[in-house]
Amino acid sequence: MDFALNETHQMIRETARNFAAGRVAPGSVERDEREEFPHDIVKELGELGFMGMMVPEEWGGAGLDTISYVIAMEEISRVDASVGVIMSVNNSLVCFGLEKYGTREQKERYLRDLAMGKKLGAFALSEPEAGSDASNQRTTAVRDGDAYILNGTKNWITNGSTADYVLVMAATDRSKGPKGISAFIVEKGAAGFAVAKKEKKLGIRSSDTVSLSFADCRIPATNRIGEEGDGFTFAMKTLEGGRIGIAAQALGIGQASLDASVRYAKERKAFDRFIAEFQAIQFKLADMATNIEAARLLTLQAAYLKDAGKPFGKEASMAKVFASKVAVEAALEAIQIHGGYGYVREYLVERYLRDAKITEIYEGTSEIQRIVVSRALLR
Repeated sequence: MDFALNETHQMIRETARNFAAGRVAPGSVERDEREEFPHDIVKELGELGFMGMMVPEEWGGAGLDTISYVIAMEEISRVDASVGVIMSVNNSLVCFGLEKYGTREQKERYLRDLAMGKKLGAFALSEPEAGSDASNQRTTAVRDGDAYILNGTKNWITNGSTADYVLVMAATDRSKGPKGISAFIVEKGAAGFAVAKKEKKLGIRSSDTVSLSFADCRIPATNRIGEEGDGFTFAMKTLEGGRIGIAAQALGIGQASLDASVRYAKERKAFDRFIAEFQAIQFKLADMATNIEAARLLTLQAAYLKDAGKPFGKEASMAKVFASKVAVEAALEAIQIHGGYGYVREYLVERYLRDAKITEIYEGTSEIQRIVVSRALLR
């Protein structure tokens, strides 16, 4: 097995790393403090081809593989996980969903601009009573001639207030349960579609997370993705790929925590010695590095399987559950290594912890990932 990155992968890593350092890092603290969406940075990511990395060039994308996407996601999230999740949703959930399941007309009208970064997308599945139990959709879509009428509320929607297009799951026949759920494309500005509430979050604070409301929102039937009843399968298959992106986001946070800890350990003195000389600190750094590398290999394995057209759901869940756990633990250890300085905002490690925690929750909690893995093992 060859673990070496090819020339394209190395170029992607260098490009993403340089952009993150030169463009994303400046102002990241202020954006977090102000909960300010990075509009200009997202636009520039699109110009670099990072908002539709896996979309074929035919539809305006970069035509790259999932490994390239993982590399770029880690580098961007290493500097600012908020920017990472904005990029992840547009790539993994919105562009992937439309590229794989959309009609040619839908791709022409929506996917091209999304992949080029000219437009931004959001993915609306979660509801007040449909979090981990995603099949419990209360948002409804009733057929009315050549249109559907949507009514309901969506919660925890990343990019929700800034997105131009939102992929919305809604029940077209509640009596059928999961088989009665359909997927739709809703455009910003549609009558009856509104941003209901912006959340005040612990972490990833410069990405927007909102509730969306639909009140007699009429959309063309041509905006349905697939057939009636395909929506739940569409959402679950799309989320499989999304979990690879979140694993890469967690990797970035974990690596940033390790980098900060190594730097600090070489600079900080205690008892007239640099703390890097103490075995207690050395062991912490060794464990952090080992776990991060293991998470990276799991994530790359899932990406490889996806690129090879092989089943990857179990491996994506393994990568996400492990990488998110590693990110939280690495951030906690970084704070411990920094001591009191780690607890104040002057140093970045407190933000790494705030940002890391959400990776254990969104796009399927760690508990859900363990269910996916165990079901695959026991099937």
